[in-house]
Amino acid sequence: MEYQYPFSLDWTTEEIVDVVHFFHAIEKAYETGIEKSELMNRYRRFKEIVPSKAEEKRIDKEFEEVSGYSSYKTIKKAKEAENQMMIQMGSR
Repeated sequence: MEYQYPFSLDWTTEEIVDVVHFFHAIEKAYETGIEKSELMNRYRRFKEIVPSKAEEKRIDKEFEEVSGYSSYKTIKKAKEAENQMMIQMGSR
């Protein structure tokens, strides 16, 4: 992809890498589908780095503006998909 991921200058290098992995998981959900367990593991790590709902919303908005992909909608779908193993979002 040809865009920059939102991140905080306060994060460590490891945290930035983990947040980028989360965004890659969101991209994968839209582009090819992703295992729900992998997506939720990436989300749990993201929430360790970004525990604030307000900060999460800000980051999601920034990511959606540059990518067209919504982490909020993807995680919502994953949480609602109790019996699904794979999460596949529609196209942008």
